[in-house]
Amino acid sequence: MPQYEYRVIAAPTRGVRTKGISSAEARFSHALEEMMNTMASEGWEYQRAETLPSVERTGLASTATTWRNVLVFRRIVEEAAKTTAAKPDVLRLDDPIMIEPAEAQPAPASRPVPPPIVSPQTPEDDASQSLGASRMLSDNGVEELSEVSGISSSLLQLSAARNANKKDD
Repeated sequence: MPQYEYRVIAAPTRGVRTKGISSAEARFSHALEEMMNTMASEGWEYQRAETLPSVERTGLASTATTWRNVLVFRRIVEEAAKTTAAKPDVLRLDDPIMIEPAEAQPAPASRPVPPPIVSPQTPEDDASQSLGASRMLSDNGVEELSEVSGISSSLLQLSAARNANKKDD
């Protein structure tokens, strides 16, 4: 898979006067065209234009949000281009397939099996706590990369179970 590097530059805000171009729209289009052609001659491929917020200081203690128009370009990183050309990512139907014999590997050492999780049996630990803990350990099929993934739903279930227990009392 090719590796890209990106370049983001400010889009032109004014047109450039050029002989034969009289309208403001044509001048602006010409300025944008010149910028894009310059980038293309340097090997950059145009991707898209974006309007992004920029929080800037105004005065001593206040800030204001200014919206900036930028152009996004990309090009293949040279080192990645060489390795990609040498080794294609996709096999073609006429490519020979080489299967190497598997090396004999020693059997994996048996790992100690952790003890099963046992819910607490003390009267202070009610069923709602074990419900929340078991709910956090279940897989919902969504990969969360946060260190506290699943906490929100577990806390909501825990509070609902505690509220139900308070109503029963």
